[in-house]
Amino acid sequence: MTIQTAFTHIVTSLEPIQGQREAANIAHIVMEYVTGMSKMDRIVYKERMLTAEQTTQLTAAVKALLAHEPVQYVIGSSWFYGMELQVNPHVLIPRPETEELVEWIVQDVRATHASQPRILDIGTGSGAIPLAIKKELPQALVQAVDVSEGAIQTAKDNAAKQHLDVTFELVDILNKAAWAHLPIFDIIVSNPPYICQRESADMQEQVVSYEPSLALFVPDDDAMLFYREIGLMGKEKLRAGGVLYFEINEAFGKETAAVLEGMGYVEVEIKKDLFGKERMVKGVWK
Repeated sequence: MTIQTAFTHIVTSLEPIQGQREAANIAHIVMEYVTGMSKMDRIVYKERMLTAEQTTQLTAAVKALLAHEPVQYVIGSSWFYGMELQVNPHVLIPRPETEELVEWIVQDVRATHASQPRILDIGTGSGAIPLAIKKELPQALVQAVDVSEGAIQTAKDNAAKQHLDVTFELVDILNKAAWAHLPIFDIIVSNPPYICQRESADMQEQVVSYEPSLALFVPDDDAMLFYREIGLMGKEKLRAGGVLYFEINEAFGKETAAVLEGMGYVEVEIKKDLFGKERMVKGVWK
């Protein structure tokens, strides 16, 4: 088939489950992945025939997409903060709102003129947060941990591809003995699991079925699990005046802030994302 007929085939196949606009967006992503050609080149060479290998790739991609597999997993990559990162079912697909969390940290560090801040990211997944921070703050000493071996390997691969010096380590943050050896930090940041199990019924199938549940869900009766445990860790691993940053469940902004305040954090602030949702919290360790 030609490039044009291949594009039309993807859109027609996906439209019943994605709608016309999203089907077209996904088709462009898949066609760039299959052909290696930009959108403009695909328009110019729309009558060019796909090779047998490209046709096989396209057929497999459409089959996966029809099974609701996220297109980022199908093509093996996702964009975050201007970086193309490897993603797979070991890691969450980076979300645009998390870029706002990175921007908040970067702005705060630049405002303090810190010469070499030591920063820890907890539950790093693909490494999106620490890599973006290191990209913007090359002078920072950046470390990251995760409980998943697959996530740590993915993050290391992304760091190598981006030529960014970030240290990654396998650590279960819920086990104090596992993190006791870590040094003192100026900043700890985390986008931890924060979705209650009961919320899964209202989530998209492609998220529930394919993205790692370990990185998504907390028990219904303990929504603050990771905020509480990381907050307690911060009391031991943040220097005086150090700052803790979280991405949060929009439904629990006040509850998350109350957890930090109850532990003795000061200047606790809830920040809304571009859509007006409460998605970030920070607190200063006194």
